[in-house]
Amino acid sequence: MKSNAIPAPPPRAAPAARRRMVSGARRHFFANGFRHVTMDDLAGELGMSKKTFYAHFPSKNDLLRSVLMDKLDDVDADLAQVAHRSSTDVPAALRQLLARVQRHTDEIQPIFIRDLRREAPEMFQLVEERRRDIIQRHFGRLFVAGRKTGVIRKDIPTRLLIEILLGAVQAIINPPKMAELGLTPKTGFSTILKVVLHGVITGKGNSHL
Repeated sequence: MKSNAIPAPPPRAAPAARRRMVSGARRHFFANGFRHVTMDDLAGELGMSKKTFYAHFPSKNDLLRSVLMDKLDDVDADLAQVAHRSSTDVPAALRQLLARVQRHTDEIQPIFIRDLRREAPEMFQLVEERRRDIIQRHFGRLFVAGRKTGVIRKDIPTRLLIEILLGAVQAIINPPKMAELGLTPKTGFSTILKVVLHGVITGKGNSHL
């Protein structure tokens, strides 16, 4: 006989527990790297059972992927706030954008980049794909708004400006090239943004930066 019982909903604590795992791993990975840390180590640090931890993340790569996507979600949401206000004051939005990018990249220490290059280079493809989308949407919005107000030069198509920025980021902000040049994510991103933005901002825009 078929039962009409309504299935019990999943435990409400599950999303909160998963969030705590990702947050804890994110702090540890970005500051100290992940090469030598084990899932058992993380479970112990967070005061969780190994069974609970592995139920959410069967492998360290699964956890690493969630940590990277969590970081990119934060960057996306933060830059969206800046871009949303760009129509009223583009120079101020650009200043805030630079400051927020510096803050976000400051979280990621060189040891994490080294571990990513050595242990999980395939993960960086996910970062590049998401990063491209974030740059296209938020910088594109700022550039379009800036052209209307005379802050961004109009002699270069917006799409080309975005492609120049994307090309510089892709060529330099990757684990092998940063290691070769001795860059951190913070110094690399900050330098690229300053060079590209000062190249596309008009005299009117620079006077307000």
